[in-house]
Amino acid sequence: MIDSQNTPEQQPAAANQTILCIEDEPEMIDLFRVILERKGYNVVGAVGGQEGLDALETTTPDLILLDLMMPDVDGWEVFRQVRANPRLEKAPVIVVTAKAQSIDKVLGLHIAKVDDYITKPFGPQELLAAVDRVLGGRQDA
Repeated sequence: MIDSQNTPEQQPAAANQTILCIEDEPEMIDLFRVILERKGYNVVGAVGGQEGLDALETTTPDLILLDLMMPDVDGWEVFRQVRANPRLEKAPVIVVTAKAQSIDKVLGLHIAKVDDYITKPFGPQELLAAVDRVLGGRQDA
């Protein structure tokens, strides 16, 4: 059974940090939630790019987990709009996608300048390591 109660020792770095997960598969949002909430993060899910953009109108997350391949508004368009918004332009973004080609990763990390890039399928430790790496230098931001 998964214990949903977090002890203070488990969450000092994550306390009060909100992660917006923009993903077109609700099951993936649930998976992110299970992994990240156990470490004390507050996870907000948005099903699809448009719902993600709508959520960003009223929320300023500490981190955005962003799928690229979504049917309504794709992840690169969401990313472009995030970077064009003065309130959100510095928000860290981790791309989480099934696009595993090395060229996609190069485009994401070096051209678009996303903060990290995780390919599906991924393990819980890989996700947590990426989140900790990206948010680790932003505790005071």
